[in-house]
Amino acid sequence: MAANEHAASASALGNADAAPGGTGRLYGVGLGPGDPELMTVRAVRAIAEADVIAFHSARHGRSIARSIAAAHIRPDHVEEPLVYPVTTETTDHPGGYRGALEDFYTEAAARLAAHLEAGRTVAVLAEGDPLFYGSYMHMHKRLADRYPAEVIPGVTSVSAAAARLGTPLVEGEEILTILPGTLPEEELTARLASTDSAVVMKLGRTFPAVRRAFDASGRLPEARYVERATMAGERTGDLADVEPGSVPYFAVAVLPSRIDAPRPAPVPGSGEVVVVGTGPAGPLWLTPQTRGALAAADAVVGYTTYLDRVPVRPGQARHGSDNKVEAERAEFALDLARRGQRVAVVSGGDPGVFAMATAVLEAASQQQYESVPVRVLPGVTAANAAAALAGAPLGHDYATISLSDRLKPWEVIAGRLRAAATADLVIALYNPGSKSRTWQVGKARDLLLEHRSPDTPVVLGRDVGGPTQSVRTVRLADLDPAEVDMRTLLIIGSSQTRRVERPDGTHLVWTPRRYPEAQGETGS
Repeated sequence: MAANEHAASASALGNADAAPGGTGRLYGVGLGPGDPELMTVRAVRAIAEADVIAFHSARHGRSIARSIAAAHIRPDHVEEPLVYPVTTETTDHPGGYRGALEDFYTEAAARLAAHLEAGRTVAVLAEGDPLFYGSYMHMHKRLADRYPAEVIPGVTSVSAAAARLGTPLVEGEEILTILPGTLPEEELTARLASTDSAVVMKLGRTFPAVRRAFDASGRLPEARYVERATMAGERTGDLADVEPGSVPYFAVAVLPSRIDAPRPAPVPGSGEVVVVGTGPAGPLWLTPQTRGALAAADAVVGYTTYLDRVPVRPGQARHGSDNKVEAERAEFALDLARRGQRVAVVSGGDPGVFAMATAVLEAASQQQYESVPVRVLPGVTAANAAAALAGAPLGHDYATISLSDRLKPWEVIAGRLRAAATADLVIALYNPGSKSRTWQVGKARDLLLEHRSPDTPVVLGRDVGGPTQSVRTVRLADLDPAEVDMRTLLIIGSSQTRRVERPDGTHLVWTPRRYPEAQGETGS
């Protein structure tokens, strides 16, 4: 390049930002996914301005980053190969693999610092984007606070893979999750099950575990594979068809957008019902397993209040109904599944605790539904949610009792309350009151006062996890039925439950795990 061209390039990149005293400038240059034509104009100009071109490579000396930028590297450029001491092999370094790399990054940064101190401009080449799983970031963290530095973004392999597949990666309000294939297999499975779209990077030797994670999460049929996107030797296809031994490090697994993705036509006999618990409130209480089941369903069925917690997905049918038609709702879901649909029945809290799982299983026991697969996925139940916010009142043995007498007579409820109180169990009371049931809380309080001290702590958890959440503690004798409604859960302490006030004015309620020894007995 002629001197005037070099000067013009330097001026365009901003000589005004150059540090005084001849200190050089550091560039982290993103080169894109492999095709030199996908380099940005900014990246080409930064390379032209640089005095020193640095690039990482394995010990074989070949650098993909350098090969991408080769057409722009001049004979007068000083080249600084930054050769990793280890890649996937073992090392005898006293600090192990991480120790060997830390020493390497420190030594490499020192080499670049020497050029910068001499007033030379250094361009560190990086495949994709410099700060996206890139080696350049280790130089940036060590040098950018000492020298003028600029990061030039590049097209990532994620964008390149989606482009080469020719399918949307995310659309609308879908969520994209980017994962390294080096994660533990169970972690990969959980994250793949719970997201809309995903890209798993760093395959190679991790591919068998990654494929198993896709399979275990139920996402393998959707998954695509891209190898060396935009480079020579590019390969694309279905992930399920890829031979594990043929997968290089520069490959990614892709879960594209589900919106407008073709859904197989329902086949009678191939459907299922999954009963899911959404926890006591919104998305923060959903488990990854539940998120995955809700996303994969062809139809979502539930009480309208709980159904509103589930995100609306294109192509997914939603069937809401009243809270008092559990049996009809269960049969409706089973009928959909019998016709070949994947159906998620939504329940608040945990579906097996005073909720929809029992209704679905009871209906599924009928002869006409005996061939329909049914699964129940757990959720955070209201007692556990309220207890956690109060402290640990359920730290010892406890009982859960519903105060609703809609499905069982009050005499049964009263008998169970007496039995739990006599056994000195902490008691979690579900469904304590409603507009049509106003007297049960008072009756329960009076009954329990026959067995418990008036000072027994009572936790009132209302709208736990919701916008009007409140959790407070009162004495059993002071429990006011007028302050309890259907959205409230009560936890009645045992004789051992403690309420402690802290210096900041907050209270903790907890039940010791150790129970006092019976008189005359000795313990270990």
